[in-house]
Amino acid sequence: MSLMRHLLNPWLRAVEKRRLRNGTPAQIRRALDMQSRMLFRGPRGLKQAWCTFGEVPCLEVVPKNAAQDRVLFYIHGGGFVFGSPNSHSAMAAQLAGRIGARAVLPRYRLAPENPFPAAPDDVRSAWDGLIASGVDPKNIALGGDSAGGALAFGLVATLSAEGRAGPGIVFGFSPLADLMYRGESFNSNAEKDVLLPTNSAGKLVDMFLGDQSREDPSVSPLYGEFTAPPPAWMTVGDTEILRDDALRLAERLKAAGGDASLIVEHDLPHVWPLFHNILPEARNTLDALALWIRQRQNWEV
Repeated sequence: MSLMRHLLNPWLRAVEKRRLRNGTPAQIRRALDMQSRMLFRGPRGLKQAWCTFGEVPCLEVVPKNAAQDRVLFYIHGGGFVFGSPNSHSAMAAQLAGRIGARAVLPRYRLAPENPFPAAPDDVRSAWDGLIASGVDPKNIALGGDSAGGALAFGLVATLSAEGRAGPGIVFGFSPLADLMYRGESFNSNAEKDVLLPTNSAGKLVDMFLGDQSREDPSVSPLYGEFTAPPPAWMTVGDTEILRDDALRLAERLKAAGGDASLIVEHDLPHVWPLFHNILPEARNTLDALALWIRQRQNWEV
């Protein structure tokens, strides 16, 4: 493990985990926006512009080597309460450049101002709008992190249930898969996880779902009925409270006949690829995922 990992983890535990435990949504949003501007940088020669797919605002990020018919459809995380395309665009751009695709990041509505089903509805509308624009679903790499992973795999579950064409591949960084939090790691890793406090996870879900079912497949994909799911790739840290979400989701996809690859890394923080500018392990993960996508999609860069 790198020296930077040894410096990053204590800072996350002392500052960010405390903020997530005690901060208001407005405070967390402001902090993430500021950190994104300071810490996260996309590759040089990047073009960014806001557009609309399915009446949902989307940030389109185009690296210099992007092929027009390849799309990275990326859904940001943030517990359904914070985060934005702006906070995750640098990481998406780094991945898009590695696979020679343009990235589209939907700005879905956030709770508590816009509770369920606003987020999955917006993601679905943006997906439908992208397909209506002429993009072949099989030329889309669909992914997300944390709650964005829940929305990404939830979209696959919804499309599968409707018998509609899904993406060419799907992936997740530390994906959330079960809003019932039934994974053993949710409790056993409560002290080990350097970023996510268990009490805030419950509060965010309450803001988002209220009295709605926590087993709805659009946001808890572990309970989805997958039919011939696309190839899937996931990574998670062994000390994360969401470790078992990724493990159980990979098993669920395999049971449905899917090709699911899962990489469990040691002592890396929740959604570590966000720190690609400072963390060597983050860049290694993006490299590994990009290679997997190019091989599955037969994309040359």
